[in-house]
Amino acid sequence: MTQSMPNIPSQPGLPWLPGPDAFQSPFTGWTRSHWEATADHWLEHIREYSSPLKASPRLPGPVTRDGERREGMETIGRSLLMAAPRIAGARGQDRLGLAAWYREALLAGTDPEGAERWPLGVTCKSPLLGVTNSIVEAANIAFSLHIAREWLWEPLAAGEKKQVADWLRHHARLEVWGNNWQLFPAMAEAFLRSVGEDVSGCIGARNVARVESWYLGDGWYTDGPEHSIDYYNAWAIHPYLWAWYTMTGQQDTPEGRRHLDRLREFVGTQSLMFAKDGAVLHVGRSLAYRTAVLAALWCAEISGVNPLSPGATRRLASGVLANFTAKGVGVDGPPNLGWYDQHLGSCQAYSGFGSPYLAGIGFLGLALPPEHRVWQDVEEPQPTDGPALVRALPDAGWTLNTHGGLVRLTNHGSDHCGLPVGGGTDPDDPHYAKFSYSTHTAPGTGAAWEDNVDGHLALLGSDGVASRRCALRATRTEGLVSGSVHIPQLHGKALPGTAVTTISVVEGIYELRCHLVRGPVEYAVREGGHAVAGAQPVQTGRSEDSAWVSNGDVFAAVTAIHGWQEPDTTRYTGANAMGEHSAVPALGAQRTTEETVHVALHTLTRDEAPSPETLKAAAAVVVSGTDVSVTWASGASQAFDLRTFVPWDGQVGK
Repeated sequence: MTQSMPNIPSQPGLPWLPGPDAFQSPFTGWTRSHWEATADHWLEHIREYSSPLKASPRLPGPVTRDGERREGMETIGRSLLMAAPRIAGARGQDRLGLAAWYREALLAGTDPEGAERWPLGVTCKSPLLGVTNSIVEAANIAFSLHIAREWLWEPLAAGEKKQVADWLRHHARLEVWGNNWQLFPAMAEAFLRSVGEDVSGCIGARNVARVESWYLGDGWYTDGPEHSIDYYNAWAIHPYLWAWYTMTGQQDTPEGRRHLDRLREFVGTQSLMFAKDGAVLHVGRSLAYRTAVLAALWCAEISGVNPLSPGATRRLASGVLANFTAKGVGVDGPPNLGWYDQHLGSCQAYSGFGSPYLAGIGFLGLALPPEHRVWQDVEEPQPTDGPALVRALPDAGWTLNTHGGLVRLTNHGSDHCGLPVGGGTDPDDPHYAKFSYSTHTAPGTGAAWEDNVDGHLALLGSDGVASRRCALRATRTEGLVSGSVHIPQLHGKALPGTAVTTISVVEGIYELRCHLVRGPVEYAVREGGHAVAGAQPVQTGRSEDSAWVSNGDVFAAVTAIHGWQEPDTTRYTGANAMGEHSAVPALGAQRTTEETVHVALHTLTRDEAPSPETLKAAAAVVVSGTDVSVTWASGASQAFDLRTFVPWDGQVGK
């Protein structure tokens, strides 16, 4: 092994996994054979739990309200995303008989009179109308048929092709939710077009245009007209736009070339969201899809627009898969609902036992032949293997920071709130509403989300209930300084006369987080840092002006700079996707005027924990009214006015 190998957690002794190759893959030890072995192992789980006609496997795990038929369909549609590139890359050497097995499953599921027929989707207007998820699986199946058309579609008889095409066409004509779902009917239509089938009544071109109108910049789209920015860019929007332009023969049109440019930009920025040990930035919903985060990377490689070298591409992708495998994902059974271990608290109500197999789209690189450079070149460093860096994404309102052996995201752009519902409330989500996320921490769920301590500035009512951040009213990112404005909500309603402006400045392992709080003095305030979790109880500590937590690997602290008096820590059990035990450092304060300024230093690192003296000396901060200036120990400095940095209309909560 080279000295680089320890970047990736050591692999368990798995009989199905080849030994590491330190020559070709000095960072991860993983080669194409490791990817093939992992895909085969995960797909073997599907056949282990197969139904008689193969269309409705029943894996271990929960069932959604739509029932087992829906879950079985989802299991086939999503695992096919993994099987298709495995079949295509083998170029006919299908030693496991995957192509024949999945053809049988497709025919059984799309047979309108069959014993294992799949439920047909309905137009998405209300969840009460019936099962809609078959629209998603129609897209996954269409995508997979495109990837392995020679082995999945062409061997079908004419009548069998008509049966599958009829099922796809039904879904290609449906109206769907106004987010990434717009691309699902488009996928079914695109495949039908590519094989000369009837597409009358389909609206894929309109749907694609809608999604393209949600483009922000730096390769990123918002997932619908709301401020929802997440990995749906990686595992749905970019891959399905890529497939649409490919299947409809529009790669060389202005629209097709524009998308390839955006795909290149996206991979360039998303590649900064993976830590050296393969850990993935933990933000957004549907995180049980795990390796699906790699799909856009493979699309860029296949299309020749990848900004990374082939060796760096394999190093990044293999690091992610090796990390999840080392943590046990898919090792002793099908991948579960969670991140590493099962954790239902971080999953959505629409996730059932087959949902995690969307991870299969992250295996798309197996469609490239074994002789392709991405599999033959020696591994090269991925972007976060090099010197630590900070990258602002102004259009997304995000700042990425790779200092301290992890990747941290400062969030002043995404909230996933959408339009107000239920009397003017903006429902928020712990995986969108926090001020910061990282590759080695996760937001609190369950009881921790009810308390809403971590990654948050809360106004506290007399009953101790914390306000919610909810929808952002304005955002701005300028270099290393970023900020946003929100109207705090309590018990589902906006707090009258309140508003919070927050500005973040990043420097190394630190973030200076500054708040201008406007509202009645009876509301106390609380500031929480990152929640750190582990298999064993997390270490905690506090001093006169700091609170800190550590699991022996990750250290997080908050230090009072201005306007805070009460450092403390809070513990939870079963409330964090990173481990059974978690703890959060926090600061508290009582307010004496209706306009108050609060400044805290947030620290997050996997390197040696800073001493209390180092924390105190990290930054010299001067607060004068709403003006804040900071001079860091490195000599860097910033200055801004909390009142004016983020332009907005100044309207407080009503």
